[in-house]
Amino acid sequence: MLDYLFTYGTLQDAQVQIYVFGKPLIGSIDVLTGFQKTDAAVYQRYPLVIKTNQQEHEVEGVAYEVSEIDLKKADIYETSAYKREKFQLKSGKWAWVYVENSN
Repeated sequence: MLDYLFTYGTLQDAQVQIYVFGKPLIGSIDVLTGFQKTDAAVYQRYPLVIKTNQQEHEVEGVAYEVSEIDLKKADIYETSAYKREKFQLKSGKWAWVYVENSN
């Protein structure tokens, strides 16, 4: 079964995809509403999306088709600085999104 992974940072890079997943991913441009993106938020280097619940706040990115194995690989790549949660995108697709892990 395929899932979607919404990306807004380094996982959009083809070389990073090959490094993490062993292949380029197939995806389409989409929008995450109710969030804002902050750059250099994690380790003063990587972006992060923050939930605002305000529909006028939007983050543009790409929703990629991924398998359960791909998601496990992405979890390792993203480290414990992020946690994966599912949100509905502007297109209507439900996708996994890496958000701040405040645990």
